[in-house]
Amino acid sequence: MKAQVFRGVNQLSYEEVPIPEIAPDEVLVQVRVVGLCQSDIKKIRYPLYEPPRIFGHETAGAIASIGSDVQGWQVGQRVVVMHHIPCMHCGYCLNDNFSMCDVYKNVTTTAGFAPSGGGFADYVKVPGHIVRNGGLIPIPDDVTFEQASFVEPTNCCLKAVKKAQIAPGQTVLVTGAGPIGLMFIMLVKYFGGKAIATDLLPSRVEKALSVGAEAAFDARDRDLPAKIKALTNGMGVDVTLLAVPSDKAFFQALDCTRKGGKILFFAEFPDELEIPINPNVLYRREIDLMGSYSSSYRVQALSADIVFNHRIDVDALISDRYPLGDLAAAVEQAVAPTPETYKILLYP
Repeated sequence: MKAQVFRGVNQLSYEEVPIPEIAPDEVLVQVRVVGLCQSDIKKIRYPLYEPPRIFGHETAGAIASIGSDVQGWQVGQRVVVMHHIPCMHCGYCLNDNFSMCDVYKNVTTTAGFAPSGGGFADYVKVPGHIVRNGGLIPIPDDVTFEQASFVEPTNCCLKAVKKAQIAPGQTVLVTGAGPIGLMFIMLVKYFGGKAIATDLLPSRVEKALSVGAEAAFDARDRDLPAKIKALTNGMGVDVTLLAVPSDKAFFQALDCTRKGGKILFFAEFPDELEIPINPNVLYRREIDLMGSYSSSYRVQALSADIVFNHRIDVDALISDRYPLGDLAAAVEQAVAPTPETYKILLYP
């Protein structure tokens, strides 16, 4: 089969590799579409992992073969593949910190080499632990593979929305109107909140409004805090979701978030970046800082429901489609987006 093999920093090799052999409790899925995620891009562009590996994890496809011990699944069945499932019984899982679980981190789907997601290939192998514990989700007949590939990123965003306890009537600032920021806007609206978005690209400011933001501004607008307070009865937003790894966006969030509000870090910042802050700002204004990383098993069923029942318009997030052989070009476009670049999908 063909796969995009990570051979080193910024070195992708579209090459022939063996189709993974499955154990009796495993399933092999033929990949039909896989989303390009910012985390994939970081793994490709920075020395975070030893090569060779096959990345890709926002995967939808059809079951190609089933191990002899597997029950309840059929060859040809269309499925979303979740690349991580927690153990459910460690100290992290018992506190709903599923993404901190060692099993969650270390047991994953693979297309060969060190297991690393494996979606950037013709076929991906699903380990028994994931098969047995809800990591395969059947796709309804009226849902496309493209739409289904959004279940995993929706889960990640939904986890953050739930963690920040966004409630009906609240106002939420979303910094960055790329594909993740736009999904946040849709989810905030779905749960009864009002989203205000910022971005550096005028086209993304307009896109934010088109998918449901109450207001959207250029992130460089010096009057942004005043404009946001004017929209929130002088208080500021209840929650800020940082969907871009920018220290400027964080300080902007401090200026725009009300006393007693929350600021959630969703985008991963460069390791070398440090943000100086006077702790009295948090103390006196009772601002909660929090982070949200990866997905949560707790919201997996709700994520699928939101996508499968078209409660948000994931089709509106898709801007580009590439054959898998052009993954390097897709990465370059994501790193240096055109005004119309949002979500990029790849097809083996």
